[in-house]
Amino acid sequence: MKNPPEIPSKILALLRAGKNLLAFSHGVDSTALFYLLDEAGVKFDLVIVDYNVRAQSKDEVDSAQQLAAKFNKQIYVKSVQLGESNFEHEARAARYEFFAEICRERGYENLILAHQFDDKFEWFLMQLGRGAGLSELLGMQELETREDYVIARPLLGVRKCELERFLRERNLRYFTDETNLTPRFKRGRVRANFSEPFLNEYFSGVKKSFEFLATDAQNLSPEISNPATKIYLIKRGVNEIRGVDQACKRLGLVLSSAQRNECARCLENGADCVLGGKVAVGASKNFILVTPYIKAAMDKEFKEACRRLAIPPINRGFLFAEGADLALFEELL
Repeated sequence: MKNPPEIPSKILALLRAGKNLLAFSHGVDSTALFYLLDEAGVKFDLVIVDYNVRAQSKDEVDSAQQLAAKFNKQIYVKSVQLGESNFEHEARAARYEFFAEICRERGYENLILAHQFDDKFEWFLMQLGRGAGLSELLGMQELETREDYVIARPLLGVRKCELERFLRERNLRYFTDETNLTPRFKRGRVRANFSEPFLNEYFSGVKKSFEFLATDAQNLSPEISNPATKIYLIKRGVNEIRGVDQACKRLGLVLSSAQRNECARCLENGADCVLGGKVAVGASKNFILVTPYIKAAMDKEFKEACRRLAIPPINRGFLFAEGADLALFEELL
């Protein structure tokens, strides 16, 4: 029996110190991660979404509930009915909305996702086919800070076949979603025709390339500052929309193409905008300011300080409500 897949030490340290929620489907990836986390001594609860498109999904939920009871874990279940058009997008939005809701209401600090290396490469190829920059191509990261929680992906360095081997060797039960094996959805077509055959041949080289690309991304990505205070400053002129997109993700808003286009038009015209009713994007001469959107009655002294520092009006309500230190903007004048 081979050694089990390893979880990176920096992620283990984070998870052992926090309150964790595992996004569970009872497929290969999340089932393997369940047992790997348990063996590593990480405490966590489960969350699962039933999309009601397969008869087997009821068995998956029942089995997940039995597994949670056996290991003395809390489990949160949501049943949704989605339309057939753009199902993948709607399903993703529904589950992340539910995950965020549970994290906020129950105080979970970390949301653990079971994406593995094959998923990362499939995403890369899909973005490449659409036309994307470096940050979009890389997509999934091991750790991502969101507004109310941190996303952790402990398996991004592990291939799916390794997880399958791990489960088979231990005779652990998991389910196979047959829709993932058909060309009905784009991801399935990319997996069957491109990513899986390529990784079977060139896995070690692709893994090394991702490491190089991640280093390049850190050096080339737009500057985003102060995530702890939910205040994001992006320098003008360099990948502005990508910077706004990253900041919005950290504030819990995944932008649609229409929202990105709207934001680009506003920035080009030097105008402020509110995205999704929750994120304020302010346009200044030297910087773009991204914060949560809040309306607040501000005193005259604060307004004058904001005017002097060229802080966009759309962001001032949040800065005032949070008691933000405006000295942050002095060097940007």
